[in-house]
Amino acid sequence: MKSRCPKVLHKVAGRTMLGHVLAAAAHLTPERVAIVAAPGMEPDVEAAAKDAGVPFQIAVQQDRLGTGHAVACAKAALDGFHGAGGAGDVLIVFGDTPLLRPETLSAMRAARRGARATAILGLAFRPGDTARYGRVVTGPDGQVERIVEHADASEDERRIGLCNAGILLGDGPVLYDLVDRLGNDNFKGEYYLTDVFAMAHDDGLQVRSAEADPHEVLGVDSRAGLARAESLMQARLRAHALDGGATLADPESVWFSWDTEIGRDVTIEPNVVFGPGVTIEDEAEIRAFCHLEGAHVGTGAIVGPFARLRPGTEIGARARIGNFVETKNAVLGDGAKANHLSYIGDAEVGEAANIGAGTITCNYDGIAKYRTTIGPGAFIGSNTALVAPVNVGAGAIVGAGSAIGGEIEADEIAVVRGRERHAAGAASRFRERRSAEKKEREARASRGKED
Repeated sequence: MKSRCPKVLHKVAGRTMLGHVLAAAAHLTPERVAIVAAPGMEPDVEAAAKDAGVPFQIAVQQDRLGTGHAVACAKAALDGFHGAGGAGDVLIVFGDTPLLRPETLSAMRAARRGARATAILGLAFRPGDTARYGRVVTGPDGQVERIVEHADASEDERRIGLCNAGILLGDGPVLYDLVDRLGNDNFKGEYYLTDVFAMAHDDGLQVRSAEADPHEVLGVDSRAGLARAESLMQARLRAHALDGGATLADPESVWFSWDTEIGRDVTIEPNVVFGPGVTIEDEAEIRAFCHLEGAHVGTGAIVGPFARLRPGTEIGARARIGNFVETKNAVLGDGAKANHLSYIGDAEVGEAANIGAGTITCNYDGIAKYRTTIGPGAFIGSNTALVAPVNVGAGAIVGAGSAIGGEIEADEIAVVRGRERHAAGAASRFRERRSAEKKEREARASRGKED
């Protein structure tokens, strides 16, 4: 990845890959979660895992001795699920598979607990290009006999289309007995988790596989792989929005976050980006080239084009946010309007209030933030600076070009401007004077060149 950031903490659709995997596993309501991390990664991994909302322990793999060794490192955290008297399923997933679906994990659990009482169940897939994947070798009865890596496979084995995804679900005591018996007599001197399939088969245990969509088990190993995962995740999120009753004029140009919530009959125009924490209610319209993050847009509201809604924004029903308007930590009541060229930060705008073009809330003095309150039905004229803290009462009018602070009572008109002066004929005299000065400068420059 060529990054200081641990690989699994790179983001897909605004969420870490680890967060996606933990969220998928959380649907199984696991009693325990162990995250195996390399030395030095613990603080960052712990911070990211907390956001997933599942209880977990971190097991440190001091030496990178393979996938089997990583599973062994988690043994203490899973005490009670293995060994004498232990009981429980142990699911092994990889933190770099952000597209893994909860439904797939649930299906794996149902298959392992089915009538055939499978001891070890692996997840497999059928990629278009099998070149670099381990093959799942099955017997006549469909049971998995072993996993063979591509480099070690025979020509017949390389023709097998079923490949190992690496994800495994097993009976806890059985799985850890197999892990404890793993050897490292191979070129890399590592303990391969895939060896447990052959060991379990040799022990006469039921060993089977379940299949997943190849996209779902995509592992991210590079920046290119991260971009591929993002593309696939966006396709999934777009399909979800369309299936939910939204209209996307150009779906491939709309980018969602993992948690974007879109209501029915919402219209989204091209080139819209949703950051984390956005909810769009029914019948709202998000016009082209908007960026929304941490915002709630009410029923029937219109946003954009070219608008930016930052965290803490609440747009009321049928309100309008127009082109080149930016909001932050601001609440606009039902039917309020800010149609163009304004910044509304740390503010509350009442119902049906109107914010004229060029209006800004001056909410920051370099040290602290201050709040602006605009009452229902108030009218703020164009090019107004509201110097917070300021309170504009209901129905009040602020004249265009004003710089307003403090308290404006309800139904008042407030205007703050410099005194206007008119000088007849002054424009011609100004131009004549400037022309004469210009000619004099040019003449001096010419004489200097001659000298």
